[in-house]
Amino acid sequence: MSSGAPAASGLAAAGTPPSAPSARYDLGVRLRANSEYVAIPVFALLMAAALFAVFLLAIGKSPIEFVNYVWRGGFGTAFSLQNTLQRSSPLILTALAVAIPARIGLIMIGGEGALVLGGFAAAAIAVPMVGVVPPIVTIPVMVAAAVLVGAMWVGIAGYLRYARGVNETISSLLLTYIGIAIMNFFVEGVMRDASNPNKPSTKPIGDAYMVGYIPGTEVHWGFPVGVLLAVALYILMTRTTFGFAARVTGGNFRAALAQGLPVGRLIVGCAMIAGGCAGLAGYFGGAAIQGRANASLAAGYGFTGILVSFLARHNPVVIIPVAIMFGGLVASGGLIQRRMGMPDATVLVLQGLIFVVLLTSETLYGRFAIFRAGDAKERT
Repeated sequence: MSSGAPAASGLAAAGTPPSAPSARYDLGVRLRANSEYVAIPVFALLMAAALFAVFLLAIGKSPIEFVNYVWRGGFGTAFSLQNTLQRSSPLILTALAVAIPARIGLIMIGGEGALVLGGFAAAAIAVPMVGVVPPIVTIPVMVAAAVLVGAMWVGIAGYLRYARGVNETISSLLLTYIGIAIMNFFVEGVMRDASNPNKPSTKPIGDAYMVGYIPGTEVHWGFPVGVLLAVALYILMTRTTFGFAARVTGGNFRAALAQGLPVGRLIVGCAMIAGGCAGLAGYFGGAAIQGRANASLAAGYGFTGILVSFLARHNPVVIIPVAIMFGGLVASGGLIQRRMGMPDATVLVLQGLIFVVLLTSETLYGRFAIFRAGDAKERT
């Protein structure tokens, strides 16, 4: 009996994997390290809110009243929530246009131009088909035109970055203004609808060719498409060889070249995926909201998408709730203007503060011991 006890204890010890303490430690380290990417953006939001509260007090307005109207205008009722979801649709897509190139180390901010050209391309190709080709054929052609034009437009910036070393941030921004100018050239010229003298635009595409609403709501199909695309791109960038190669390239271009990775194709590919997302946002802007192409396509969603992507740390899945938050902020602008006597630009002031504080907070990463791995004592 005395010899059986040690054997039993030995079996119990053998039943416990030797790596269990190490596995628990590694999990704790990962959780602490990842929590940094939540805590610092939240801290940046709180600091931006505090600065904006000071701004409101300086002009004689109540911060509490402002928060109340943001909630009511963005989330407080079924109507306001649906308005928020509809406005968050282009934000998801334009934020993806920033997040995907960021995974390969590129800062592309040309989503606005790709959005405008995508929406214009969809309307331009639809106008001669209206009444001639059935919607079941025309609508996929419109989507393909918007995505292809957006992809090619941002793809130019990706090609210039790899082939000529042109800074992609500058080139994509300049391409944005060129894209808007191209749209205005045609909308105010050969493609202008003569029956609408007040606002230059293309001819309407007609109700049969427009994007409908999700049954029982006032939210068009662009929102679920954006959510599904965000999830699909998350899987692409984290669970596929393409995504792995993109992350390796983003970490070190020279190392990627040394490993024989097709760096040029990866850069241009990520840029084209980004442009396609923005072009799709333009399609929904024209075919679900405007019903034609005009200057209203350049509503600033491409620029707000930059802030959404940075706040989400370029994570396609996290982009979804962040875009909804900013969609509510945009949706509440009209109520704030009416009830508080403040211009719509007030929301832009808040967005600007968030962006500046968020960029400043980038310097905080890696500075707090609580988010770093412990010393050797913690490993024992």
